[in-house]
Amino acid sequence: MVEAVIFDLDNTLMDFMRMKENAIDAAVTAMIDAGLTMEKDRARAEVFAIYDKEGIEFQKVFDNFLEDHLGAVDWKILSSGIVAYRRAREASLVLYPHVNMTLTELLKRGIKLAVLSDAPRREAWLRLCYLQLQHVFDSVVTFEDTGFRKPHQTPFRKVLEVIGVKPEHTLMLGDWPERDLVGAREAGMITVFARYGFAFERKPEGLEGADYVIDDIRELLDIITNLQKNGSADG
Repeated sequence: MVEAVIFDLDNTLMDFMRMKENAIDAAVTAMIDAGLTMEKDRARAEVFAIYDKEGIEFQKVFDNFLEDHLGAVDWKILSSGIVAYRRAREASLVLYPHVNMTLTELLKRGIKLAVLSDAPRREAWLRLCYLQLQHVFDSVVTFEDTGFRKPHQTPFRKVLEVIGVKPEHTLMLGDWPERDLVGAREAGMITVFARYGFAFERKPEGLEGADYVIDDIRELLDIITNLQKNGSADG
């Protein structure tokens, strides 16, 4: 019996990388309009280079970028970039197709829903609120809740503990095989690879070590229906 589904957040429920790219493009354009003397492609590349070094959630990326380029922060340029970034981020923060329909159907079936994310707690909750999903999930576990990132077992054990469901009765859906699926499999969960959200240049092949692979989130419903029918998740 499948009793719970745990979702990764970024690139599983929402297209995080497209949002990030649109927001950075808008920020760079605004900074150039405010007086930054740099070609857009070069500025964009340098911003993403900082993300590569500090992590994609780094909150002072534009401060560091301006300090590297100008030797100090120009507050007009910085503020212009931040405002443009936030406006573009909100406009681009959308769910993948069929997410709302799938979540609604899972709730109707009485299945517990949770989010397990490596994002900072504040950012994860802001995204969920922007997407109007803050009331959907029984639990949201982020990096600050455990101090560990996937595939470490602590986050997976924490979310299972909070929702009160055994791993063999739980599905984990994620787009990053080496983190989401490896960790979930080691924890004893049923794993589902969200191939539609795979954000890397290399193309995923096969199941990427997952029990199932999907190209649309609504395929999750058929997987659960078949598991319930066949008794494959009875533990």
